[in-house]
Amino acid sequence: MTYPDDMSVLDQLPAVGDKRMAVRVTPDARRQIVAGHPWVFNESITSISHRGAVGDLAVIFDNDRNFVAIGLWDPGSPIRIRILHHGKPVTIDGEFWRRRISDALEKREVIGEDTDGYRVLNGENDGFPGLVLDKYADTLVVKLYSPTWIPHLRSLVAAIDELLSPSALVLRMARTMAEQRLFGLTEGMALIGETPSEPVLFHENGLVFEADVVHGQKTGHFLDQRDNRALVGSMSAGMRVLDVFAATGGFGIYAAAGGATRVTSVDQSAPTLAVAERNFAHNASLPNVRHCEHDVMIGDAYEVMDRLIQRRKHYDIVVVDPPAFAQRKTNVDRALHAYGQLTQRAVQLTRPDGLLVQASCSSRVTEEQFYATLRASAQRIGFDLVELRRTGHAPDHPVTFAQGGYLKALFARVMPLGAADR
Repeated sequence: MTYPDDMSVLDQLPAVGDKRMAVRVTPDARRQIVAGHPWVFNESITSISHRGAVGDLAVIFDNDRNFVAIGLWDPGSPIRIRILHHGKPVTIDGEFWRRRISDALEKREVIGEDTDGYRVLNGENDGFPGLVLDKYADTLVVKLYSPTWIPHLRSLVAAIDELLSPSALVLRMARTMAEQRLFGLTEGMALIGETPSEPVLFHENGLVFEADVVHGQKTGHFLDQRDNRALVGSMSAGMRVLDVFAATGGFGIYAAAGGATRVTSVDQSAPTLAVAERNFAHNASLPNVRHCEHDVMIGDAYEVMDRLIQRRKHYDIVVVDPPAFAQRKTNVDRALHAYGQLTQRAVQLTRPDGLLVQASCSSRVTEEQFYATLRASAQRIGFDLVELRRTGHAPDHPVTFAQGGYLKALFARVMPLGAADR
């Protein structure tokens, strides 16, 4: 393993506490744990053996002192325990992490050889609550959403290195963690190798993209939309495509590669659209991409769409993939209103019998709420959405518990209201 120049950072991290905590929970919490739910909230805990430190191993017992589960203790979070394992007792050590990572890699064997950018560990859904690991060619990015992982980083990094042999392993953290600079850990530092000084190039279904693994959104790329992008690409031959909230141009690149004649990318971030233009350039060796006209429009999505409506613009395919609108339960109604407003603009920009692709990554918005809102919003202004497909997560983003899913997308034909029944 090649460590960064300040490799002492890993050595200076706190060790896992020798004394495991003994925890008892309510009968309802126990039932949920046994059913596979990965979180134990503070109010579900009835007793603890002693006050533990962040990242200590907490062993959950039932009232008969039988083992139920083991997880990571976080005294500063409403999610007091993040479950690592339930069932029979196990030892949490380097071998445990190696088995877990190996299991996750086996699930990703369905990903084609022409894709070397994907999610290796999908947090709770792969048994790593509060942690994700993404792969971009031979560069890996681990993102921590909970400080409970800090005492376990040394053994986890060793297991990652043994099984994946990355040229670099970059650390990303949730904003609150990054601001605290816990134990010398800094956003974007390399835990293996050296921090990349330039964007990392990787392949997705044979297409080339760049990922800013140090400063980019998420871990550098929106990996979760890969299958939806491919589906759009398969439907784009001869089409004019409008990509709203285009970010780094993922949907647009696939559309161009699929034979679109023109792609218009809309986003409020000029630097992000500059990445989209570079991604088009990365794929210019493909005749379809080279011959596709690509233009960008910088600005607020709602305002840009309104201007396009006023100019009576129409597109064969309109893709609307906004960021999460509902970070909290109290935001759901506002989020649904925002999705509806986007739908009403999008259908006016889609030619009759054209394709609308609209997605949501708000986990607190249910599938039923999302799809019903889109259809009702379109109908209010005289359009019908004829559903072709509802899609969710790609195989590298498995969902293993109710709250683990967030991505949903609708592929629908846009028709004047009532036309589909004639």
